Amino acid sequence: MGHVAEPAGFRAAASRFATGITVVATVDEDGAPLGMTANSFTTVSADPPTVLVSLMHGRTWQAVARSGVYSVNVLHAEDAALCAHFAGRPLLRDAPPLVPRQGFFVLPQAIAQFACEVVQSIDIADHTLFIGEVRWCRHNEGTPLTFYASRLRRGVGMEISSTESVAYPGDGWWT
Repeated sequence: MGHVAEPAGFRAAASRFATGITVVATVDEDGAPLGMTANSFTTVSADPPTVLVSLMHGRTWQAVARSGVYSVNVLHAEDAALCAHFAGRPLLRDAPPLVPRQGFFVLPQAIAQFACEVVQSIDIADHTLFIGEVRWCRHNEGTPLTFYASRLRRGVGMEISSTESVAYPGDGWWT
């Protein structure tokens, strides 16, 4: 054991996992909304409804740690400029605001919203996994903005028909 993958190779391999793009939002110490782009989001459990986000130490991380709440807003395929805006590369002079809704700040145009209260946090290197119990959620129809092979993409690709036979790789497929 003892060997650790080199960071560049790890990043290249991890980029082959397609993810959705979200804006994680919370409230700063003055009560103002604060958000950041994140693709490290996943569901954890359906009962109780639980999700997690992985946040790098910074302003939003600090605000979530202090407030104990966050929302996850799944971006629409046409929201690449909004993604860049919340990633710290503002392209929008008049970015759609984070608005209060039922005690959380959200992006109203998001195709899904999850309002979460932190129930556990786990520190890993320079990130923290914030596990949140979902207090409420909603969704709209739409195509998601995705990230694959280090590039933003529109949508999730072709659906596999239920009549197609899809072989699942057996043991040893990686050799």
